[in-house]
Amino acid sequence: MARRPRPQLVTLTDAAAERVKEIMSENGAGYLRVGVTNGGCAGMEYVMDYVEAPSDMDEVVTDNGVQIVVDAKAVLFLLGSMVDFETTSLHEKFVFRNPNQTDACGCGESVTIVPASAG
Repeated sequence: MARRPRPQLVTLTDAAAERVKEIMSENGAGYLRVGVTNGGCAGMEYVMDYVEAPSDMDEVVTDNGVQIVVDAKAVLFLLGSMVDFETTSLHEKFVFRNPNQTDACGCGESVTIVPASAG
């Protein structure tokens, strides 16, 4: 019996993919790694970092012409998320549109995320 296809873990908008391409060429790193960490007034924060190679447990996501790495500990927190890159007159930043996010602090730096069910 054939398994149904796995849904894409994380997707990137065109703007996010272009920005990832730019920063990876500027910094010469192998991959951009995304994840979450405990912190902030709402409990968790999104994190991004450069890595030379994925660790054994990380998920490599290919979308919109780029590859990113998702920290293995963040998979259930980020499942179904879309990463966007917004530019306004006051800032430029990556934005996570996460269906598992249930709340955010007033400053927008930390969030409350409920893990997606593994089933």
